[in-house]
Amino acid sequence: MPELTDPATAVEQFDCPTCSAPAGSTCRTRGGKVAPKYHTPRFMLLPQLRAELEVRTPASRGPGRAWEMGPAVDAAAPQAATKPTRIGYARCSTAQQELQSQLDALQQAGCDPIFSEKISTRIKVRPEFAKAMEFTRTIKQAVPHQRVIFTVHEMKRLGRGAAELLTIAEDLRRDDIELELLTGPLQGVYDPSGHGAALFAFFAGMAESEREYIREKSLEGQASARERGRHGGRPKVFDDDMIAYARTLRANGVPVPQIARKLVIPSGKNKGEHPSVASVYRILAEADATDATT
Repeated sequence: MPELTDPATAVEQFDCPTCSAPAGSTCRTRGGKVAPKYHTPRFMLLPQLRAELEVRTPASRGPGRAWEMGPAVDAAAPQAATKPTRIGYARCSTAQQELQSQLDALQQAGCDPIFSEKISTRIKVRPEFAKAMEFTRTIKQAVPHQRVIFTVHEMKRLGRGAAELLTIAEDLRRDDIELELLTGPLQGVYDPSGHGAALFAFFAGMAESEREYIREKSLEGQASARERGRHGGRPKVFDDDMIAYARTLRANGVPVPQIARKLVIPSGKNKGEHPSVASVYRILAEADATDATT
């Protein structure tokens, strides 16, 4: 194999799985031009280049010019790597959360490259996660017999809901990609097409149940607080005395703008100020609607 001081020559020892350029020729575009960079499935046939995101076509190959077949050479067989290829993914939900510990753990596990982002799992499209999954698939397609492992620090870095987690597991199973969790109840490497799939489904269901439990406890706490007279949210602008006073003034023919100037907000950040005219109209209408209902 040629030295990687000249990666272009090494890449061209293989047929291109994408554009069907034969060994000895550079990659080509659909328009019949020399591609500006080698196609990913081709340069990842070299173990030394599998961590690269791109390999540029050197100027001597004439990128952008009309493609011509180079001198024919015997295509080299892809070399099997001596160890699995690990692709890492790290995620935290907010900019304030710490991400470095995940990156350190993934690097120590031998992941290369590592994709990371600060984004909530509630966001449907996570750009770096999509890139990591696509990169993992590309390696597996280029070297089918190579063990490819998608590695994360813990299960919740992949997703929160059981449906989302099982969808990811199915994607990995379909592409014959193993999943590795560095911590948590599923710590270790497992093959999603084997017995690990059932175990993963169980813990995904447990994660969903845990979220439902937290939600139920939150609702119970709110109900208990209401029973003790504690209500969440912003303080009320109008208390019962203000509403009664406003209705009395209106019954005596006082215009609403003057009513607003006679009322004073009893609490909250606007304490001591007059309510807006729109607020007075709203609270009077709500009081009239309540009377009509009762």
